Order: sequence, then structure tokens, then C-alpha cells
Amino acid sequence: MHSFLSKLSSFLILLTVCHHTSIAEPSKPSEKPNVLLIICDDLNDFITGLGGHPQAQTPHLERFAESAVTFRHAYSNNPVCAPSRASLFTGIYSQTSVNLFWDKWYNNTILKNSKTMMEFFRENGYHVVGSGKNEHEHRREDWHEYAHKTDYGPYWFDGAARTANPWVPEPINSIGCIDGSFGPLRMDHEGQPQGAGWKLHWGKEALLNFTEGSKRDRTPDEINADWASQRLQEFARASRNDPQPFFLSVGFVRPHTPLHAPQEYFDRFPMDSLELPPHLEDDAADTHLHSVSTPSDKGYKYFRMLQEAYPDPELGVKEFLQAYLACVAAVDDCIGQVLDTLEHSSLRDNTIVIITSDHGWDMGQKEYLFKNTLWEGSARIPMYIRAPGNSATGATTLQPVSLIDLYPTLVDLCGLQGDTRKNDLGVTLDGHSLRPLLQDPSNGKWDGPEGALTMRFAGPQTKNDIHKQHWSYRTERYRYIRYNNGKEELYDHQQDPYEFKNLASFSKYKDIKAQHREAIEAMLKASELKTKSENEPAVKDPSYWKDLHFKNHPEADLNGDGTLTWKEFRTHKAANPN
Repeated sequence: MHSFLSKLSSFLILLTVCHHTSIAEPSKPSEKPNVLLIICDDLNDFITGLGGHPQAQTPHLERFAESAVTFRHAYSNNPVCAPSRASLFTGIYSQTSVNLFWDKWYNNTILKNSKTMMEFFRENGYHVVGSGKNEHEHRREDWHEYAHKTDYGPYWFDGAARTANPWVPEPINSIGCIDGSFGPLRMDHEGQPQGAGWKLHWGKEALLNFTEGSKRDRTPDEINADWASQRLQEFARASRNDPQPFFLSVGFVRPHTPLHAPQEYFDRFPMDSLELPPHLEDDAADTHLHSVSTPSDKGYKYFRMLQEAYPDPELGVKEFLQAYLACVAAVDDCIGQVLDTLEHSSLRDNTIVIITSDHGWDMGQKEYLFKNTLWEGSARIPMYIRAPGNSATGATTLQPVSLIDLYPTLVDLCGLQGDTRKNDLGVTLDGHSLRPLLQDPSNGKWDGPEGALTMRFAGPQTKNDIHKQHWSYRTERYRYIRYNNGKEELYDHQQDPYEFKNLASFSKYKDIKAQHREAIEAMLKASELKTKSENEPAVKDPSYWKDLHFKNHPEADLNGDGTLTWKEFRTHKAANPN
């Protein structure tokens, strides 16, 4: 294993121009490429060709992979929605910004003083449009246009409140209308209260007109697919006279819970032939997440409740799995609609396409049913990139990469100019351009680290200390996990692709563990040094010190409104001079 430190020391983007025989002819130098970013929610590797589940049906993604580069080892940097998306769209690691969990990213000192991907594209002359779920905490002003905000529907409405749909048994249905609800969009409402049915939106709610065939109302993901297709057609017509490039990002919610989709998608996965994901009895016995979590941890809790809800414990997982696969198939159709529109337009040969997810999902492996673990199920994501003129076709790279690399990759491929910081309180991008891997997937020499870093938040009591979080480092062969209580896990993916056997206790792996542990420490140290070197020497704005004090002492916000006033700053500072 070559040196980690030499690769981790650089935060500059490698600009490489090389030729590969399978790369298409580039666009004219004067043309800026357009960008189409498609991001799903909670989509793991249950995709045709990625090996996550043998019965997955994603023909549109499979077909797109034939024209793109597949990143077989792509990972989320934080396997829950909010911090993952904040890091993706700002290009800044959670450990750099110390935006570690559910805080609103745009209140973070570093992130609010750095330019989002959308802001930087706007600054570089792009028309920036979006719809659906992009940032978890949406900031409208970053976009020229934004069509539809996040909508987790359809969800069940019992006539008085949102609930799990009535066909989900107890006790799993007690979780509620999001995580506790799954199943087809059934229309047999007999015996249900007046006014009950499927609803859309969150706030201005509307009953879903759900009749047979094409007459039914569209789901939120279908609405966003329609919008993206229409907007691409409009851009194609406008491009004849207007050379302005566009950045279009569409966020699909599925397969995020509630796992609802039309019956036709469930019919593709008959229960009598449905296979459970590879699993091992007592697989959690040699793992250590339970040692740093509580019985109320959602993943353990949901798994227990799902098993209790069905007479056969495996049946519960199968019911949930069927719903997940159905939702994956449904979102694949939405992706296919958008891709088909692009493929049959004049935009195809000058539009970069990225398809990915914010994180994955553990489907009952290790007795865990949720996201937010450092295992492969939660951490691994799909990632496909097609960059006309700069990417091989139908190729796969095994280099581990992560979502942090997308922003600098687009800066590189689109030739964006300027500083991604708004001022000295911001920081430069953390990731590395993937262009070398796009051009030469097998042997491309990129400037990033050997592995991908993923963090699990350890709780409010550790909010301001990155060294007290739980960390995983995934190289091509190994996954190493270090919990903040010192417990370790190590999996050899060459021999054990499903992470059945934790090797951390075996002395023969002492050096492997040390190398991966040192890589994590080096990356955390690099983030600390970067923040200090890029921020503090140049700071002249006195509000910086107030913001820094707030980050280190959130309790200084005496009225708890999320903003530290100067009066609160002075009061807390006087009482805590050290």
C-alpha cells in the first residue's frame, strides 16, 4: 500500500488533458458543456450490474452505463441525507466545516461563506435550474429557477392525519407515515374512513386521484421527471439561438421511505420467488455499532419491529425488500424518461450527465434496517458519469471515490473560473477531480486519496469534535471502521464482499489496520490544518470570532433561536473568559 500522506497533502485539483481511444470527439473549445445532475435518495447498490441484489431491475441505468463510466467503489461521506447533501453541494467535508449532522448547513460559518455548486455555476454564466430533493435544507436563492420542493408522498391519510398505510401491520406501522409505511398504492379503500386516501405534498396537501391506468395523478418523482424532460426540451430549442449553458439538477425521492409505488412495480417482484440479500445468522455478533448506540437506534429498532410484525421474521424483511425494489424500479423509469429526452435532443453531445445517490440503505444485514451505518450497505452509492469528450464508454473504475469529488470534477470539466470561497471565512474545495479516472478508468492517475472516508455522527455531546465521531476508510480491498470507543472492524472485500467476518481481532491484520487508521487521522488533520491556514490568518471581520465562539459554544445562544447576537456573545464570553 503506497503512501497515504503524499496523496492526502494536496487540496488542488489536478487538471489533466489526455487522449483515450474510447473517448468521443470533444465539443468545440468555445462551448461550455451543460450539466445534468440526477440524484436519488437512499439508493444503495440494488442496481442491475452493481451486484447488490440479483433481482434488481434497473434497465435504464444499465443502458446508461454502456455510454458512461461506472464508479464501482463510490461512497457517501456521511450516510444520512442532510450532511451528505451539504457536503456534496458545497464540496467541503463535514470534518472541515464541522457541519456533522442535521444543523442547517447555511448557518454554518464555513459553508455559508463558501459558494455552493449552484452559486459557482451561476457566477460562471450558467443558467441554474432545479427541482425535487437536492439540498436537504433548501436555499432558494442559489437557483435561477426551482420548480418543486421535496415531496415524500404519496403517503396515507386516514381522514384526519398522516399515518402508515392501513395494510402495514403492527408494530412497524407505529413508526408513522414515513419510515413505517410501505406497500403498493392500493385502491381498495373499502372500510376506510371518509376522506381517507393517498396524499401528496406537505403543507398544501392534495388527495391523489388514483384510478386505474394513465388517468391517475402523477407521483412526485414522476412530476419531477416530467419537469426535467420539459426543461431539457426547452433548453434544446433555446440553444439554437442562445449559447448560454445550463446546470440542471433533479432530485428523486425514491427509494426513500415511505416505500410506495404503483402496483405494477410490485408485480415485478413476486413474493414467492423473491430472494433475501445474502445474509449470515448472527452476523451482528462480531460488530461493534451496538456498543456506541442505544436500543432506540433506528436501524436496530426498525429491524426488530419489522420481525415482530410478521409470523415469519424473514417474511417481514421480504415485504420491505419487495417495496424497496419496486421503488428502485419506479425511480429507474423516471431516470429513463429524463435520459431518453436528452438522448433524442441536440444537447446529448455537449451535456455532462451524473447519476448518483446521497447514501445507501442496510436491508436487514447485521440486524439493521436503515441508513447511517459505516457498513457497505449504507456507505456505498451508485455513481455514473458521462462527460462527452472526456470519458470512456461502458467502462468501470475500481478506484474508491466519494461524493466530495463531484464539485471539483465539474469545475474541471466545465472550465469554471474564480474562487469558490465568498470571503476569507470560507474554504476551498476538499475533493479531487475525477477527470483522470473518466479518461482512463483502469489506470488513470488522480490526485485523490487511496480510499474513501465516511463518517457517522456520534451524538450531540460530540458536536464540535471531529475526533469523537465514528469513521470508516474504504480502500479497493478493505473496509476499516473505527468507533469512538476504540472498537474496530476490518473486512476484506476480496474474500468477503458481504462483510460477514470482522478481521480486526486477528493479529495478522495489525499493519493493515494501522495503515487505514493512519489514513483517517491524516485526513482529519489535513482538514484541521486547512481550516486554520485558509481562515484564521486572513480574518479581519470581527464577526468571525463571534461565529467561531458560537461553533465552539452553542450554549452561548441563550434564547435558543439559532443565532448568536453580540449581546449573547459578550455575556457568555464574560462568564467564560477561558
